[in-house]
Amino acid sequence: MTAVAPDPGVSKCPFHGAAPDAALTPGGWPVSARAAAFDPFEDGYQQDPPEYVRWAREQEPVFYSPKLGYWVVTRYDDIKAIFRDNLTFSPSIALEKITPTGAEANAVLESYRYAMNRTLVNEDEPAHMPRRRALMDPFTPEALKHHEPMVRELAREYVDRFIDDGRADLVDQMLWEVPLTVALHFLGVPEEDMDTLRKYSIAHTVNTWGRPGPEEQVEVAHAVGKFWQFAGKVLDKMRGDPSGPGWMQYGIRKQQELPDVVTDSYLHSMMMAGIVAAHETTANATANAMKLLLQHPQAWRDICEDPSLIPNAVEECLRHNGSVAAWRRLTTKDVTIGGVDIPAGSKLLIVTSSANHDEHRFADADLFDIRRENASDQLTFGYGSHQCMGKNLARMEMQVFLDEFARRLPHMRLAEQRFTYVPNTSFRGPEHLYVEWDPAQNPERHEPSVLKARATVRIGEPSSHAVSRAVIVESVSACADRIVRVRLASPDGKPLPGWAPGSHIDVICGDSGLSRQYSLCGDPRDRSAFEIAVLREQESRGGSAWIHANVKAGDVLKIRGPRNHFHFAADSHRAIFIAGGIGITPISAMARAAKAGGIDYTIHYSGRRRASMAMLDELAALHGERLNVHVLEEGSLNDFTSLFALADEHAHIYACGPVGMLEAVAASCAHWPEDALRVEHFVSTKTTLDPSKEHAFEIELKDSGLVIPVAANQTVLAALQQANIDVQSDCREGLCGSCEVRVLAGKVDHRDMVLTRAEREAHNRMMTCCSRSCGGERLVLEL
Repeated sequence: MTAVAPDPGVSKCPFHGAAPDAALTPGGWPVSARAAAFDPFEDGYQQDPPEYVRWAREQEPVFYSPKLGYWVVTRYDDIKAIFRDNLTFSPSIALEKITPTGAEANAVLESYRYAMNRTLVNEDEPAHMPRRRALMDPFTPEALKHHEPMVRELAREYVDRFIDDGRADLVDQMLWEVPLTVALHFLGVPEEDMDTLRKYSIAHTVNTWGRPGPEEQVEVAHAVGKFWQFAGKVLDKMRGDPSGPGWMQYGIRKQQELPDVVTDSYLHSMMMAGIVAAHETTANATANAMKLLLQHPQAWRDICEDPSLIPNAVEECLRHNGSVAAWRRLTTKDVTIGGVDIPAGSKLLIVTSSANHDEHRFADADLFDIRRENASDQLTFGYGSHQCMGKNLARMEMQVFLDEFARRLPHMRLAEQRFTYVPNTSFRGPEHLYVEWDPAQNPERHEPSVLKARATVRIGEPSSHAVSRAVIVESVSACADRIVRVRLASPDGKPLPGWAPGSHIDVICGDSGLSRQYSLCGDPRDRSAFEIAVLREQESRGGSAWIHANVKAGDVLKIRGPRNHFHFAADSHRAIFIAGGIGITPISAMARAAKAGGIDYTIHYSGRRRASMAMLDELAALHGERLNVHVLEEGSLNDFTSLFALADEHAHIYACGPVGMLEAVAASCAHWPEDALRVEHFVSTKTTLDPSKEHAFEIELKDSGLVIPVAANQTVLAALQQANIDVQSDCREGLCGSCEVRVLAGKVDHRDMVLTRAEREAHNRMMTCCSRSCGGERLVLEL
């Protein structure tokens, strides 16, 4: 029996009042009334799947649906665990008809010699991964870059058609045809009649995930049969000249190289499935995104004013209202999911759209926040070895479409309408999306340069460093020699995001895009502003020099964060704070929290001269005798050896400052408990790669079934992103912790400035932007 993300709060038989007709699960347990009533073909599910199953997510996260004959799973951790284990949870039913068709419809399909086989979506191991690896290269970020100009040209051409009309149905007039055209171009398929292919695609969706009645089943079967024949004819034509640039031609060439892996039936099935998968989800996802953005006018204004927000806005749209509501799996053995025992051979409907609204994973999950830092954790594309290979093609298209609309139609708004959806369990997007605007206000009528502007598209890197927010500089004041204190507030006067002691923000310094991290030094309880103190470095890399020379009250800056990798344990019995120079900034916020929380604490603050030490008077007023000041020019040095002579198992040490000081602190408390010392570095000293001194090695991705080489001149992060694996990143210097992954096996050569000594010695986490394998041995990662 396999235990999958058990929830101790749920019993082996969770139900909340048996159904009136005493429906039972396959194991004989009563089915709750809510579970018995569950029907994904109802309008409530079509309109808002996460809201429709909120009751389950909160009260009964795994339940049996008698109407479907499926177990339904609704929470993030359970669903990710299912995606991670494709042996226990077979994808073989992912494309199975959820509503069995009758004899007449089956006879129609047989007349077309319809013989849909397994594809990348629903194939089991050991066949799946060799085929996936063989066909993956065209989907990598590097290979996708050359498609962007074509997508931009199409987007502009279609907007040109209706921009002066003042009203459009974005689905009918753009968002269906453009992704279909891109899909055909990517696959290498000749552009056929768009309306016919659209009918084929909808028929395929209804045939697989819908509930058509007997008469509709026959009509759908004819369309699906014709679609199958169309795919076969195109494939035969391609075989005559497989030298073209499309993915199907690539597959034909791979078939010549690997005939046992890429077979005839596989190519035929992939041709048909690829036409649907490569465009329908993108068309629906973009329609959902535009609907969502226009329903949130402030978010729409934000991306119109700052297109750099678009990549993360796409991730948040995919999370909040994605185009894939649910997937399916089949259990291959008895298993426990969320505390519920489920027998082998059970069918699962895993509601990914519900997982994307799970409060345990996404704080304030129902809030639409285009700056959400973990938006790319969404499961709309799946996860693991069966994650959607075309995810980055979809992301790229969505970014281009949003950029085109934001530049050319920022005044666009939703027209009055009722949104309708093709009833099915899995794929969702509005059938129509009516918008309107005043053509006289079209920016290009007054500024032709609008047509030439282009926002940067991020392909294959859902990075938090693309997310920024505008703040206004309330004040800039000198607080010590070469140190200014900057107070930043929200331009609209609304509260800023909450933060905890030890947090930092990234300040974007000018138009160059250069960003630098600065710890927050104000009162964490004050949501009206962020405060930072910036030292003008003698050898500035551009950040502190720019701030000192340029920033003044009234300016608008862009920042990212706050983020926290220097956490303060608010439940500590005792805290010892060590600060050197500008390292007092995060320590000052921690000391405030310690005082407010009634924690026993002392502060040891070192500097060369009193005049160069920030916030001395403020600290003295707040902390009195708990503050110990050590000034070099006065002959006062902090004696770390004496300070840490006696280990205290109930104390934590927090240190921030110059590298030499941090090394001295670490040496002096080496005999303390492993996790007693917590440090923050401002500069990384270990991240420069010297290929002549590095080992090449391999990383094995346990969840994705891949083995990837890492060259001597390459970081693990770069190797992962080149292989189309999603990993967050930001500083790329081992300072911020964004690119952390779990290590399942192997010894890590840690080069980051984030992990504690105990975390390093455990070798179960690493920062992929800088850390490597010890001695060139293989690392096994949970990816």
